[in-house]
Amino acid sequence: MKNGIRCGNVYIGGGAPVSIQSMLSVNTADVAAALYQIEELKEAGCDIVRLAVPDFDAAEALGRIKRELNLRYGEKSVPLVADVHFDYRLAIAAIENGADKIRVNPGNIGSADNIKQVVAAAKERGVAIRVGVNAGSLENDILVKYGGATAEGLAESALRNIELIENMDFSEIVVSVKSHDVRLNYEAHKILHRKMKYPLHIGITESGTGINGIIKSAIGIGSLLLSGIGDTVRVSLTGDPVKEVLYAKGILEAVGLRDSGIEIISCPTCGRTKVDLEKITAELEEKLGPIKKQREREGKRRISVAVMGCAVNGPGEAKDADIGVACGDGKGVFFANGEIVKTVSEDRIADELIKNIEAGINERNI
Repeated sequence: MKNGIRCGNVYIGGGAPVSIQSMLSVNTADVAAALYQIEELKEAGCDIVRLAVPDFDAAEALGRIKRELNLRYGEKSVPLVADVHFDYRLAIAAIENGADKIRVNPGNIGSADNIKQVVAAAKERGVAIRVGVNAGSLENDILVKYGGATAEGLAESALRNIELIENMDFSEIVVSVKSHDVRLNYEAHKILHRKMKYPLHIGITESGTGINGIIKSAIGIGSLLLSGIGDTVRVSLTGDPVKEVLYAKGILEAVGLRDSGIEIISCPTCGRTKVDLEKITAELEEKLGPIKKQREREGKRRISVAVMGCAVNGPGEAKDADIGVACGDGKGVFFANGEIVKTVSEDRIADELIKNIEAGINERNI
């Protein structure tokens, strides 16, 4: 088990649940816009928010954002991570303005004395440091040694920077090594997982947009989590950061590390399907949204809902689910707790499923 560190009110590593992170896409100095986006991310299920600190205006704004969040949420406020590059003074300013963690690449902060000053400020205020290494910003000597960005080079860079900070008597460390190359990313994490004791922030950097970015992230993050590697995650997509959070939740649910509140099981359809299953399932997902969110907030156990298109696997899947429907020719046979309840026409299936789910929640307290 990796050492655990604290980031505000969230623990990373040490057996804590895998947390979800995202990063603001708005200018940090625009406090109103930053607060609005943080609210969106928090509502979507983001546990930790990172923001860029490219100048002293952003560092000062971080302090105002932090104070406003504390007023709104108190102990339940979302932790803030300051993302700093090149100027060690910005890292110190972010710490002084209330950052719960800072993300730095020691290789681009400057001299050992600069890093020492950052470490001293973090130690004084109990702020963790994320040592971040990306394939696109490796040290020149490592690039020469390995002939480019490799898994071994990423791991060596991270270990070198960890040792530098450890020698300053600091151990509140989170480590990340990221690449857009899924296989390289996976191999680098495997090396680090064996060689160091600190929590790992995992993800696929610069994964892109749309379906390509989702696929790369799901494979890259999911494979690591299934290997027991990873303590906090970010899905890095070009676009709305709220989607990063939703996809991260989906990955954690798929690998069994987080309950979804409601799990929908639906078949891929085939020539035997006699109803518009895609339409029924889409309508069901939309209508279940508020119920699912409520169950997640309350920590209720997951309910399984099966929506099946024909008589081959349909009855079995529907029977095994908490609530299910096996569809036939323009109709659906309903199951609840393994028992047939009723048969309804195709146009009533989605509404009837919602009705049965709500009734089941109320009657059986599930």
